Amino acid sequence: MSENIDDTQEWLRKILSKTAYDRLMRINNRELHKFIAWAVDLCKPSSVFINTGSEEDLDYIRRKAIETGEEIPLRTPGHTVHFDSPFDQARAREDTAILLPGGAKLPFIRTKDRDEGLREMYKLLDGIMRGREMLVGFYSLGPKGSPFSILAVQITDSYYVMHNENILYRPAYDEFVKQGERARFLKFIHSQGELNEMKQSKNIKLRRIYIDLQGETVYSVNTQYGGNSIGLKKLALRLTIKRAMEEGWLSEHMFIIGVRGPGGRVTYFTGAYPSMSGKTSTAMLGSLIGDDLAFLRNVNGEVRAVNPEVGVFGIIEGINPVDDPLIYEVLTKPGEVIFSNVLMTDDGDVYWNGMGKPEPDHGINYTGKWWRGKTDEKGNPIPPSHPNARFTVSLKAFRNLDPAYDDPNGVPIGGMIYGGRDPDTWVPVFEAFNWEHGVVTIAASLESERTAAVIGKPGEREFQPMAIIDFLSVDLGVYISNYLKFGSGLSRPPKIFGVNYFLRDEQGRFLNSKEDKRVWLQWMERRVHNELPAIETPIGYIPRYEDLRVLFREVLNRDYAQEDYRRQFAIRTTKLLEKIDRIWKIYAEIPTTPRRFFEVLEEQRRRLLRAKDEYGDVIPPDKFSMKY
Repeated sequence: MSENIDDTQEWLRKILSKTAYDRLMRINNRELHKFIAWAVDLCKPSSVFINTGSEEDLDYIRRKAIETGEEIPLRTPGHTVHFDSPFDQARAREDTAILLPGGAKLPFIRTKDRDEGLREMYKLLDGIMRGREMLVGFYSLGPKGSPFSILAVQITDSYYVMHNENILYRPAYDEFVKQGERARFLKFIHSQGELNEMKQSKNIKLRRIYIDLQGETVYSVNTQYGGNSIGLKKLALRLTIKRAMEEGWLSEHMFIIGVRGPGGRVTYFTGAYPSMSGKTSTAMLGSLIGDDLAFLRNVNGEVRAVNPEVGVFGIIEGINPVDDPLIYEVLTKPGEVIFSNVLMTDDGDVYWNGMGKPEPDHGINYTGKWWRGKTDEKGNPIPPSHPNARFTVSLKAFRNLDPAYDDPNGVPIGGMIYGGRDPDTWVPVFEAFNWEHGVVTIAASLESERTAAVIGKPGEREFQPMAIIDFLSVDLGVYISNYLKFGSGLSRPPKIFGVNYFLRDEQGRFLNSKEDKRVWLQWMERRVHNELPAIETPIGYIPRYEDLRVLFREVLNRDYAQEDYRRQFAIRTTKLLEKIDRIWKIYAEIPTTPRRFFEVLEEQRRRLLRAKDEYGDVIPPDKFSMKY
């Protein structure tokens, strides 16, 4: 195609319907016109729909998702269900790559030569939308018109994918019109490819998800699973991490919540947890800003944060009315909810594993007709609902939504929490000595047992720095340096905390209940305001028993035994030293790791060795001194 803008516009005039052309031309942006013309020329759809975000357009996408069979309406008004392929149920690490010029490599990140990757992707996309409608959506990551905001364009041939985008992100067609040539935007192009009789992506062996940092463009093909196809979610995270690095802010895999303290005070926290480590359930304990992603900036010396999203794409397994009453309420009342990979029951309802109801005898799930006792080709039982089954819903459906969820100035962050699935090392909650100590020994040293959200063997301990390793698009050592530098520019840095809800005893039993995290949050809230003393240990500050005893009574109306405290908050020196050895070895192989990282880690090693020499392998908390 000609590079001449007049030629591009004339070509688009011939190809698009008058409505689509007029809508597109209201946006005076040559780069956008060229991108859409290129995508149409490559994918060859039969028609193009320009989604302005109007109620009429949103309703059109909802209706078409059902008409095409990508979604099935359920008994509860507004509820639909979608089924991904049995082989397309999680983030596909082996099919995802960052495209880098000259075949450059990055530690822990699957990369591919940019030219080679683009050639492969263009071949896969060539003519892939024949006989289908191409959908073009305009969105804002972050509140519209905010200093935090990043604009994005999503192209897809899946009504299900755009339906998700319409729930999860702020429609921003008007913002594109307003900014015109000034609009800088991320680009996403997706095709679900050929579908089987269940309307699932068929060519999984040709599933590819390529992130082109240089062009700020993500290509995704032959997949429907949300984590691989919903461009603005984790795929956009790769692009925004790079932009944040270049501009000196943080784009993170974090929730943002307000925790209500004494006297009605609200203190805002972010939290980074790998999948299935308690992230969503913790987010629901406060006033909700966001459950998954956060943009953090230094504003006049303090950290302020916004949620790029306005919806939740959450794991549904285990959500029940006792442990997760707010989410359960949203998922069972009328309203717009997309379920994916759960069981559709005979009466048009849904069932998911761990919802607190008896398991049905039969129904329909992602494998087709399902019955109790059904097995896969290897003889393994197929559960009614996939362990990584999901739901998509607007934040506005939650009655704990914080009034500041869409504040263009963001909310001030008092604390940052990092947690993973750790059976034998970390205590349930502790506070770093300072920003550097927290970044190095908590955030950058995070490990977690693998779960069903990632293809692979569950239960293996994985290195998960900042819970972002799966989404990193830059060199890890440089990323850590940016974190340290970001903190050095703050006059009021947030406190950094580590949490672990999954500590077990020698018999493999959990040492804490699911509800205990409510207490840990209240302790952290008070620590942000320096209202409670703490005990100084080699790894940071831990709670005093007398404070937790009061908080357990106030928050959970429950007694808290001193013996429970001693077991939970014992400092396991050997395990902690083994962890330092693992982390040291990993970062020592990354040439860009800053020297200060190793200095902070070595200081922690020495503290642990001294404590072990004096008190032994597992040290009860009362052996350490108080800190006010």
